[in-house]
Amino acid sequence: MMATKGIEISDNKNPTKWASPSNGDEKKPTSDGKLRATAQVLAAKQREISVSEFFAKNRHLLGFDNPRKALLTTVKEAVDNALDACEEAGILPEVWVQIQATGENRFRVDVQDNGPGIVKKQIPLIFGKLLYGSKFHRLRMSRGQQGIGISAAGMYGLLTTGKPVKIVSKIARDKPAHYYEIQIDTKRNVPEILNGRGEGEDIPPNEAGRQYMEKQGIAWIDVDHGTRVTIELEGRYQRGRGSVEEYLELTALANPHVTIHYQDPEGHERTFLRLTDQLPPEPKEIKPHPYGVELGVLVAMLRETEATTLARFLKESFSRVSDGIAQRICEAAKLGSRANPRRLSQQEAEALYQAIQQTKIPPPATDCVWPIGEQLLLRALHQMVPAEFYAAATRPPAVYRGNPFIVEVALAYGGTPPIQRISREAFEDLLAETDARTLRQFLAATFDGMGASAADKILQEAQLPRRIMPGNLDQEQRSRLYEAIRNVDLFEGQTMTVLRYANRVPLLFQAGACAITQTVMQTNWRLYGLEQARGALPTGPVTLMVHIASVWVPFTSESKEAIAAYPEIQKELRLAFQAVGRKLGMYLRRRQRAQHEGQRRNLFLRYLGEVATAVSMITPVDRDQLYEKLVSVAKRKTAQADLEFDEHGRPITPDQQTAEDYGGGVLVVEPMAFGEQSEALPPPEALQNQPAAESVSYS
Repeated sequence: MMATKGIEISDNKNPTKWASPSNGDEKKPTSDGKLRATAQVLAAKQREISVSEFFAKNRHLLGFDNPRKALLTTVKEAVDNALDACEEAGILPEVWVQIQATGENRFRVDVQDNGPGIVKKQIPLIFGKLLYGSKFHRLRMSRGQQGIGISAAGMYGLLTTGKPVKIVSKIARDKPAHYYEIQIDTKRNVPEILNGRGEGEDIPPNEAGRQYMEKQGIAWIDVDHGTRVTIELEGRYQRGRGSVEEYLELTALANPHVTIHYQDPEGHERTFLRLTDQLPPEPKEIKPHPYGVELGVLVAMLRETEATTLARFLKESFSRVSDGIAQRICEAAKLGSRANPRRLSQQEAEALYQAIQQTKIPPPATDCVWPIGEQLLLRALHQMVPAEFYAAATRPPAVYRGNPFIVEVALAYGGTPPIQRISREAFEDLLAETDARTLRQFLAATFDGMGASAADKILQEAQLPRRIMPGNLDQEQRSRLYEAIRNVDLFEGQTMTVLRYANRVPLLFQAGACAITQTVMQTNWRLYGLEQARGALPTGPVTLMVHIASVWVPFTSESKEAIAAYPEIQKELRLAFQAVGRKLGMYLRRRQRAQHEGQRRNLFLRYLGEVATAVSMITPVDRDQLYEKLVSVAKRKTAQADLEFDEHGRPITPDQQTAEDYGGGVLVVEPMAFGEQSEALPPPEALQNQPAAESVSYS
């Protein structure tokens, strides 16, 4: 019988298409007459997905979910890489950032550093391949982790503009510069080199090379060594909160050893100068700690090890495991110390894992992470935030999942709110660039610490409706709004400004999902003189800077914008907040006492003249002498009103300094105009990074 394929049989009532019985690869009908794919058809549709193809379709996971954020993320990834490279090479970082508009919603981002440069064969892989880098497998403090950032920025630029990434890198003045134009093949996650017949170009280190760069339009700042990356992308430039300028300003705050030159799309230039010429100590790489290794990871390590004995495997694969500790682990697991680790069964591996958890092992060394230091935090925060009182605290090293980390916090109280320091020109630019639908939304979303009540006070003072669109304001209304901003008392209702950092990198988005913000809201700041509603940020003229340094920061996503809420991390955050909170509470109570005593003195002085006159009329006493003695008694009884504070926050009297102290890490200055320097700042030679402890204890 001849076999038929795809025969259609119809009785005009229930037409059904039957698959050929010869191969079984086509769709088959079910009892309800609908067609369903066979296993063979489903199998034919399966294929491998490359990591670059996945992130190309899910670029929001990497921080490229809108044009404004994409521009910031591109700058952030390039600057972070530049700072890491300079610090590893022992070079004081200097970074140039330039943004140029190339069309409507199109920008060209150029970032150059004075780092060690990149060898030629590594350039295509670093910039044209996702998940390629040197930091993922190293347990030491660094800004990047996954090897995704800069290559993902180049991929986003390719997807939105079709333009490749351009890289110029030079390792020495007398060496040629390597120039590449690269794009990612997202199907295979491999780089495609577009210039030099697929090999890139070498530009000679002489006048001919400089002229060639000018002729070809290759931008390069003349430094002996470094790397410049150029990415053209679709984006949106906007000032204010979450802007490129804010990111660079916050980066300079947490990296006092860095100089950053910035030019925005409008041609305005700004330079953030370094505060110290001393590089932070280079973190050392450590091995994983046994307490931080899970069972599945342990099994994989056993299969891949080259150690010939179990004791040697434990000693060589983990930190803080000596010969004696390895022997105790083997005895607890009832395994021989000379057993072959690659031949352990699943049950033996589980017994080994349980023995590790039950054996007392010293905590990991903490020279793999280095804090900024209290003195540098105070100096940097004072330069950025004009305030009256500054406090800083660096916690001792702690551990989560076997990973060392350090929490440090700095606080600034008082001063002028950020919105009142803005110039008229910058204010006009922000109004023109904002996408806020209402004026109230514009005020709350553009300026840090701006609460709803403060925004309402400004609009009430300016006699403007809350729901008017910023773009609909005429010149007279803009002037009234600006004057209201300058004159209204915004301290009442102003919310705390929280600056979050991870390994010296500012975190600008997803604040509500971050353990830092959550712990700030869970801390009872009312104990330290601030007002706070339940489950909310405290109110007051306070800026809080929080930095977490770790060998592996537990970000909640690949975009590295929020930190996961591990109990160990939240505990250290809470203790650090309490440390600076106690110092703030002491300062506020002293200031309140001084104000109270000043009010008492004014009250006394108001009536002392009449008292002296009345007494001199009743008794034969000289009125002027009696008045002077009464004034002397009043001043003595209200001496708190005359107290002044030194650069360490200690009260000073004209004759002596009291013994009361804040406990260190405090700077008290007189209120001043924005941008002025205080003479109370510690000298630069005193700004040293504080060394980390050798080991830590588990909580």
